[in-house]
Amino acid sequence: MGRLRIRHETFYSYERPVSFAAHRLLVRPRDSHAIRVVDAVLTVSPPGETRWVYDALGNSVCCFTPGGESTALSIVSELVIERYPADLSELKIEDPQTATPIVYVPADRSVLTPFIEPVTEDAEGDLLKWLRDQVGSPHEPALEFLLRLNRTIRQDFDYQARDLGAAQEPSHTVKLRAGTCRDFAWLMVEALRRLGYAARFVTGYLYSPAHSEIRGAGATHAWCEVFLPELGWTEFDPTNALAESSDLIPVAVARTPQDAAPISGSIYGDPGSTNLAVHVDVRPADSLPAAA
Repeated sequence: MGRLRIRHETFYSYERPVSFAAHRLLVRPRDSHAIRVVDAVLTVSPPGETRWVYDALGNSVCCFTPGGESTALSIVSELVIERYPADLSELKIEDPQTATPIVYVPADRSVLTPFIEPVTEDAEGDLLKWLRDQVGSPHEPALEFLLRLNRTIRQDFDYQARDLGAAQEPSHTVKLRAGTCRDFAWLMVEALRRLGYAARFVTGYLYSPAHSEIRGAGATHAWCEVFLPELGWTEFDPTNALAESSDLIPVAVARTPQDAAPISGSIYGDPGSTNLAVHVDVRPADSLPAAA
């Protein structure tokens, strides 16, 4: 696939001038054997103090406090990256602990425990009932089950774009049989935790070169990572039934969707009406960059 150029624009406009508290930006991937950041430029207005840190999960976080007062806040991240996902095709897993139910060795489990414990409630049992219908033979290899569940969500749930708002409760997504990428990712994460899998929520970008069947392009994207013996953290995108795909460009991982928001912060003062515009463009790096 070569290099990709990513432009992520976020623009807030306010009816009246406001001042700003600290903002937390999750817009830059961390370099690893799976992804390499070739170039990164962050442009903010109004200007202010910026400080880069790694959080407890190793995410690259920009702490940004805009200065003064303004009727607008602009944050533009421009990246050039190279992506090296693991190939799951024709993969043979011989570890017997990768059969369902999943078993983690004690050393791994001590680290993975926060990602095994479910976060959401399921008061009426809708999520559990749906999940029981998905479970197959106890001898089904974990990877085959995960790929099947990934496909099932893609096939059985309607995609409905929703730019604003938190992720739905997984039980609500099951009731609606519809949602957006963050709803499907959160559903898969919380469903798998109820089966003893370590799973976490991932936010990032999606490259879709003229693939009409790809859902969720042109905005930030969300999917699921599951920890498997021998494979480690493995990517599954139930919105598009992708697994360890070069089309998925991870930026941050978290225990919950709230912890993975690309931009979060607060303002001081009465803004009156507030408007938010977000645009994401992902394209090959050798093509012309998106217009500002």
